Amino acid sequence: MNADIGVTIAKAREHSIGDLLRRSAAREPSKLALSCGAVRWTFAELDAICNRLARGLPGLGVGKGDRLAVLSRNSHAFAALRFAVARIGAVLVPINFMLNPDEINFILKSSGARLLATGPDFVEAARAASSKGCAVEKLIWLPGEDPAAQPAGLTSFDDLLDADSSLFEASVDSRDLAQIVYTSGTESLPKGAMLSHEAVMWQYVSCIIDGGMSADDKVLHALPLYHCAQLDVFLGPQVYLGASGVITGKPTADNILALIQAHGITCFFAPPTIWIAMLRSPNFDKSDLSSLQKGYYGASIMPVEVLLELQRRLPNVKFWNFYGQTEIAPLATVLTPEDQLRKAGSAGKPAINVETRVVNTAMEDVGVGEIGEIVHRSPHLLSGYYNDPVKTAAAFAGGWFHSGDLATVDAEGYITVVDRVKDMIKSGGENVASREVEEMIYKIPAISEVAVVGLPDPHWIEAVTAIVVVKSGEKLDEDAVITHCAGSMAHFKVPKRVIFVDSLPKNPSGKLLKRELRQRFIGGETLDKAIQKNFGA
Repeated sequence: MNADIGVTIAKAREHSIGDLLRRSAAREPSKLALSCGAVRWTFAELDAICNRLARGLPGLGVGKGDRLAVLSRNSHAFAALRFAVARIGAVLVPINFMLNPDEINFILKSSGARLLATGPDFVEAARAASSKGCAVEKLIWLPGEDPAAQPAGLTSFDDLLDADSSLFEASVDSRDLAQIVYTSGTESLPKGAMLSHEAVMWQYVSCIIDGGMSADDKVLHALPLYHCAQLDVFLGPQVYLGASGVITGKPTADNILALIQAHGITCFFAPPTIWIAMLRSPNFDKSDLSSLQKGYYGASIMPVEVLLELQRRLPNVKFWNFYGQTEIAPLATVLTPEDQLRKAGSAGKPAINVETRVVNTAMEDVGVGEIGEIVHRSPHLLSGYYNDPVKTAAAFAGGWFHSGDLATVDAEGYITVVDRVKDMIKSGGENVASREVEEMIYKIPAISEVAVVGLPDPHWIEAVTAIVVVKSGEKLDEDAVITHCAGSMAHFKVPKRVIFVDSLPKNPSGKLLKRELRQRFIGGETLDKAIQKNFGA
C-alpha cells in the first residue's frame, strides 16, 4: 500500500472526542444540546461554536499538543471549550477551583499550560497563579451561568470565536493525549494523570452500556466539570448519544431540586453528600421530581441507610453506583439497579471494558471475604503520570493498575470497597475500616452525616473518632452513639470519641475531606474539649 493511501485511510478512520459532537450534530441538528442560564444551544449551534473556537484558538498560538487549563465553575462556555480543545488536538487541563493560587500555580507549571481560561469567580486567583514563573501567556475569560461584566485585560470567549463556523479539520488520532487531570494530592503533590482520546471514549462506551444511558435522556450537570466524573461520565456520553443537558454551577440541594422540576430532568448524578442534602431539604417533598428516572451516585461510598431512604422516597427512580477514580477515566465498576437492595453497599462488578481483581501484596487473588487491594486492566486507563516515570511504574507494578482502594469480594464476584488505604485506622494494634463504623452510626435515626477518622491517642495510637452531624430538630449525645455501636461491634471498632459539628467539609464534587477533619481536630481546641468530656483529662 502506498504512503498516500495510508494517510488517506488514517484520516478516514480518525475518531476523537471532538468528532463525537460533529456526528451528534449531523444526526440531531435541531435538538437541544445544552442549556445554561439564559443560553440554549442546539447540537448544530454547539458544533458551530466549537468550530469557531477551534479556528480562533490557533490565533493565540495554541495547536496540537499544547496545554490549555480551565479554572471555572460549570458553564456553557466551559463545555464548548472542552470539545473545541479536543477538536484541534490540544490538551485540556481542568483545575479544581478550590485550590489556592500556589496550588494552581503548581499545576500550571507541571502541565506547561500556555493558556488559562477562567470563570467570573476566579479571575483574581487566575491572575495570581499565572504570574509566577509558569508558561501561561494569556488569560481567557469564560462567561458563566449568570451575566457578569468582563474584567479588563483578559481575552474574552467571544473574542476567540472566528467568523467561520464551517467544519474545522485537524489530524487527531485516538491515541493522542486528550487531557491531563491532576489527582487530589491527599498524601503528596498532585499527579497529572494522562488520558488519551481513546481511553476517555472507551470509558464513554462503558458508561452508556452499563449505566443504561440513551439519546432520550435529559441530564442535569450540577457537579463541577473540572472533575472527571461530571465531565467524562455524564457530559461526554450525553453529547456522544445526542441527549440533552442542563448545566449549572450551583450544586446546592434547592437549586438542583428546582432544575429537575423546571427542565423535566430524567438523569442526575451526585455523590452521597449531595443526595443527603437533597433528602434533608424542606423543598424535597414540595418539588415535582416525577420526571426523574435514573439516579447515579459515586465519588465516595453511599451509606446503606441513605440508599434505602432514597429508594423509599424516590420509588420510581432506578439507581446506579459508579465506582472508579481519575486514573481510569474514571469508571471502573458498576452496581446496577437490579442489585441495589440485594447488594446494598457494594461497588458492583467491573464495567464492560474493565477487568478488576482484588489481590494481596503478592498479587494473588484474595479469598471470599478477605481484604485486598483493587487492581485493574482496561483501555480506560491513563497512559501514565505526566513527567513522573517512577510513580507510573509503581502504579502499574505487576502489570495491573493499583487503585489504592481496599475491598472484599463475595462468592458472586461483587466487590465491596472497605476503605482507601490511607483511611484504614490502626487502633490498639487492630485494623478498623472507617466505612464499617460509619455504616453502623448511620443506622441511628437522628444522624444526618458522619465521618469516622483515626486521631492520635497515647493509648490507642489512633483512636476511632466519629465526627457527627445531627438532623435538624433532633438530639443526640455521644453516649448514645457509643452505646449503639458497642451493642453490635467488636470493642476495638467502637468510637472512643464523638465530636458533634454543624457540617462536614467537602470539595465542590461533594467528596468528604477527611484529611481536613484530621488536621482540624488534631491538637485543636475542639478535640481538647472532646477529650476532657470523654476522659476527664
